[in-house]
Amino acid sequence: MSDADVTPGTDTAALESKLTTLTNRLEDLEAELDKKTDRIETLESQLREKNEQLEDLETQLDSHETTLESHTSTLDTLDNQTTTTERALEALRKKANTNKTRIQELQARELEKGAHLRNETVDEHEIEVPDDRLERLTKDDGTYVRLPEHADPLADSSTTLAYGDLLPIQQLARMDEEMRRSTTDTVPTRLAAKLWRARADSTVGDDPWTGGCKSVDASVKASDLKHWIRRQEPGVSDTYAKKLVSRTIDAILELSKNRLAVRKRTERKNGLEYTERRLILPADADVPGETTETDSRRTATGGSNAHSSSNAHSSETAASESPTSDTGENEIAETATTDHPTGDS
Repeated sequence: MSDADVTPGTDTAALESKLTTLTNRLEDLEAELDKKTDRIETLESQLREKNEQLEDLETQLDSHETTLESHTSTLDTLDNQTTTTERALEALRKKANTNKTRIQELQARELEKGAHLRNETVDEHEIEVPDDRLERLTKDDGTYVRLPEHADPLADSSTTLAYGDLLPIQQLARMDEEMRRSTTDTVPTRLAAKLWRARADSTVGDDPWTGGCKSVDASVKASDLKHWIRRQEPGVSDTYAKKLVSRTIDAILELSKNRLAVRKRTERKNGLEYTERRLILPADADVPGETTETDSRRTATGGSNAHSSSNAHSSETAASESPTSDTGENEIAETATTDHPTGDS
C-alpha cells in the first residue's frame, strides 16, 4: 500500500495509541523511580545512623584505650611499689629472725641460770633448752616458764607450783569435771578430788571439812563424809554411800601420798559412847604450795575450834590407821561401849 493509501484518521489513531503507551510507560517509570528514591532515602538514613553509631563506638574505643593506658601505668607503678615492699619486708623478716634467734639464745641462757620468764614471751617450740622441756607456773603477776626443778633466783612474788610439783590429788582437784572424768573412770577417785578441792577452794560451797586445832589443820568425820557423798552423787543409796566412804578415803590417802591420815575418835551422844573415824590433815603435813595458807587458816580458826573441841567430851587415838575394807561394815562408826547407832543416823 502506498502513502497515498494512508489516511489522516489512521495516522491520528496510531499516534494516539503510541502516545498512550508511552504515557503509561512513563507513569510506570515514574512510580518505579519514586520507589527507588524512597529506598535510597531509607538507605541513606540507615547509613547516617550507622555512621553515628560508628562514631560513638570509636569514641568509646578511644575512651577505653585511654583508660587502659591509665590502668597499665597504675599497674606498673603498683608493681614497682610491690617489689620495693617485698624487698623491705624480706629485709625486716631477716632482721626479725636474727633478733628472735638472739633473744632465744639469751632466754635459753637465762633459763639455764634458773630464771623464770613470762610465758607469752617464750616460743616453747623454737627455744633450745636441755631435754626440750619447760614447766609452766603461776605467780601473782602472771604465768611463767622455767626449766624443771629451777627456782626463781629473784623470788619476788609468791608462787603457785608448776603442775609437775603438785600431788596427784592436787592435779585432779584442779581439773574441771569433764577433764576429771576423762582422766579417771572411778567414782571414789573423782570424789577424792572433789573432797580435796572442797577443802582447798573456798568457792566450792559444799565443804564437809571442819577446822582443826593443835596438830590437826582440818578434818572430816566419816558420817559427814557419807552425807556429803550422797549430795555429790544423787541417787546413791545409804548402803552404797557407806562403801564409798572407805573407797574415797583409800583414794585420797593414795593420791595425797599419805599426807592425810585416818584416826579414831571416841565421842559421846545421849550418854552413850561410840567410836568414829575421822579423815584428818595434820598441821605439819608437807602439802606443796599450802604452807602459808595452812598457817594463816590455823591461826584464824585454831582458837574457836580448840574451844569447841574441849566441850566435845571426846578423846582421839594418836596412831593413824588405814581405812577399812570395802565390805561396808563399820564404815561410819564403831561401837565402843554400847550398841549405839552411828553418828550419821
